[in-house]
Amino acid sequence: MITHDVRAHRSKDNLKREDQLAWKIAEVAADPVEVDAEATDMIINRIIDNASVGIASLNRGPIKSARAMANAHMRSGGASLFGLPADHTVCAEWAAWANGTAVRELDFHDTFLAADYSHPGDNIPPVLAVAQQCGKDGKALLRGIATGYEIQVNLVKAICLHEHKIDHIAHIGPSASAAVGTLLGLDTEVIYQSVQQGLHTTVTTRQSRKGEISTWKAFAPAYAGKLAIEAVDRCMRGEGAPSPIYEGEDSVIAYILNGRTARDKGESPYEPAYHVPLPGKGEAKRAILETYTKEHSAEYQSQALIDLAFRMGKEVEGRGGFDKVKSIVLHTSHHTHYVIGTGSGDPQKMDPNASRETLDHSIMYIFAVALQDGEWHHVRSYAPERAKREDTVRLWHKISTVEDPEWTRRYHSHDPNEKAFGAKVVVTFEDGSELVDELGIANAHPFGARPFARAEYINKFKTLTDDILDASESARFLDLVQQLPDLSAEQVKQLNPVAPNGYLVENSAKGIF
Repeated sequence: MITHDVRAHRSKDNLKREDQLAWKIAEVAADPVEVDAEATDMIINRIIDNASVGIASLNRGPIKSARAMANAHMRSGGASLFGLPADHTVCAEWAAWANGTAVRELDFHDTFLAADYSHPGDNIPPVLAVAQQCGKDGKALLRGIATGYEIQVNLVKAICLHEHKIDHIAHIGPSASAAVGTLLGLDTEVIYQSVQQGLHTTVTTRQSRKGEISTWKAFAPAYAGKLAIEAVDRCMRGEGAPSPIYEGEDSVIAYILNGRTARDKGESPYEPAYHVPLPGKGEAKRAILETYTKEHSAEYQSQALIDLAFRMGKEVEGRGGFDKVKSIVLHTSHHTHYVIGTGSGDPQKMDPNASRETLDHSIMYIFAVALQDGEWHHVRSYAPERAKREDTVRLWHKISTVEDPEWTRRYHSHDPNEKAFGAKVVVTFEDGSELVDELGIANAHPFGARPFARAEYINKFKTLTDDILDASESARFLDLVQQLPDLSAEQVKQLNPVAPNGYLVENSAKGIF
């Protein structure tokens, strides 16, 4: 890996393209290195994972809306949609929109946490859609997806968007643009322009994940994927982009990220700001192996705490039950406290009438329900009647979070043996006694008690889709995807599972399209 120092520059510096981060990203994307066996296996796992959660969400409101919009843009020889036959095709950017929304809706696919947050599996829908429309085979699809993960993971390691209240989809725009460039075998110049357009069009504020969280939370990453495809299309036609997009005097670093912060402090915005690692020429793209999926349908920083709640719930019951609890304090990292904890200052996170999107970003709600139920279900655990249960509300409102510097340090550690996303939990009972336990990483994490491997990904797929897909269709998809490196272009077009005709209910509401 090569670490690139990135900072804002004055226009008069005339920063050479070769010294710009977007160019370096494009060079990585244009490098024709093969995907190794270990990364190939994980890419297959993540395609299965995306299909699991995408199929499970098909008849939820946002997905019906996204699919209705996509169906207004039919294209012969285009890309297919989750649940619909392979010969039902729409324009690739709209397939990425509908399928990306389906993948994100349940907040149940893969994650990578470092300086910032990410769901790198969001790169798969746009790359797969373009592969289907442009007739690319399984090997090309593998290379494209590997690039998407590589770029997004390394941007997330180095550039924190959250501290500047910018949504993490700003890392998807460049990564998905680069990924599509790799898939299509584009040259460095075209990918460079595409990466710049991809970033420029996807810088949005973090309000989509704050306060009263709406259904846009699922649409936002799909929007970035859609815009990435459009950016590549424009640049393939010879169009350019705002440049240099990261380092420019009025661009992202200078006026949105660390350069702006430095300026606000009366300091120079042109000092070194970020240190971005990227593979060198000929180096394999293996960043996907640093990512991890979810066993439970909730924000990733709650995964270990759900597992811990299962363990502690039995002990709480053994001490007289949940009504004997006086308080529960989760000692955790800065990110967990301020994003999904009481440090956020969001009263909506304690509201029994809150949206599902808000509840899955409330560790107080999640921990209370997991304690009481000893299970977590992607539908039942968020049902309105579950959220409004009086004994749950009482327990929920006794839970708070505090930042613990040690958990923050472990969250940001580069040592995989101590990196952690959990908490220490202190349950205080009415009689003054305490129950204390902690868990650093989720059971399904690569270093957890029960790491996910191919069998677990397949089991997750079957658990989420067996009541939706016919057994023969489930078997067909699973057999096909596990042959990914050898798939022909025609077989890549068959990679989306097809649901029975009677299952899909379209949105009857009307829009513009």
